[in-house]
Amino acid sequence: MRQAIPAGRTAAHAVPKAISDRTICGLFMAPALAILILMVAYPFISLLYYSTLNFSILNPAKGSEFIGLQNYTRLLSRESVWERFVFTGQFVLATVVVQFCVGVAVAYAFQRNFRGRDLLFTIAMLPMMLCPIVVGFLWRYMFNSEWGVVNYLVTLLGFGKIDWLGVPGNALWAVVIADAWMWTPFVILLATAAFRGIPTDINEAAEIDGASPFFRFTRVTLPMSMPILLIAFLLRLIDAFKQSDLFFAMTGGGPGSDTETVAFRLGKIAFSHFYTGQASAFAVIMLVIIIGLSLIFVRLLTQQGRQD
Repeated sequence: MRQAIPAGRTAAHAVPKAISDRTICGLFMAPALAILILMVAYPFISLLYYSTLNFSILNPAKGSEFIGLQNYTRLLSRESVWERFVFTGQFVLATVVVQFCVGVAVAYAFQRNFRGRDLLFTIAMLPMMLCPIVVGFLWRYMFNSEWGVVNYLVTLLGFGKIDWLGVPGNALWAVVIADAWMWTPFVILLATAAFRGIPTDINEAAEIDGASPFFRFTRVTLPMSMPILLIAFLLRLIDAFKQSDLFFAMTGGGPGSDTETVAFRLGKIAFSHFYTGQASAFAVIMLVIIIGLSLIFVRLLTQQGRQD
């Protein structure tokens, strides 16, 4: 039996209003957005604010002076800062290229079924699970010019001992080797996932048509796995640009300041000299560069998706 609707109320008032999907999505996203604003937006705004001040964290009671863009102009007018950018670019280019060439080749080899593949794959993943500072000191001892194992192997081959960490050029390649040893497994992991995601019937059809392994790799495997490979390249590019732990442990930025990366110099300005305003400006410059690189790769990913 229907209940009578009380006087003065319409049928529309009797039925509760349904919550829209947009409102439900907003309610679920609100906590995440609040955390994001707290964890990202506030520090970023603070970074921009401090970059315009002549301020040191050692003297907060002294106050701060607003100087506008002077911190940026001081940094970008120093030849030593540009030298750090050039050195960082050399390191990033060398280490990412080495990691990608080796990582993609090893990942392609892991496509095949052979005995002990899973064990070898697990062992290959171990270096990236270690702490970077520990890896740095490990390779520092290995590259020791007097009793390091690397020079021992070099002398076995009939060559003289090499001063790996005392010469800027040698030190660069020593850190590249250490960084590649640690992070090539990351490229292997993503590349292996990309290669195994390709349907097997496509490669089988190409093989039946008489395509060579090189042709199948360059015309089938690489193009179909390119989106994931570009993501891996972008992640390694950003991480290499921020690298400072290995240089701190292996060379200490020396000899002199020849092996200081941009991130290493930023750490010195912030935590050795305590020029908080200049360090904030330096961090903003690094952030702009990283965002620019990210936008370039996002555009490449978008173009790749449209082609697919």
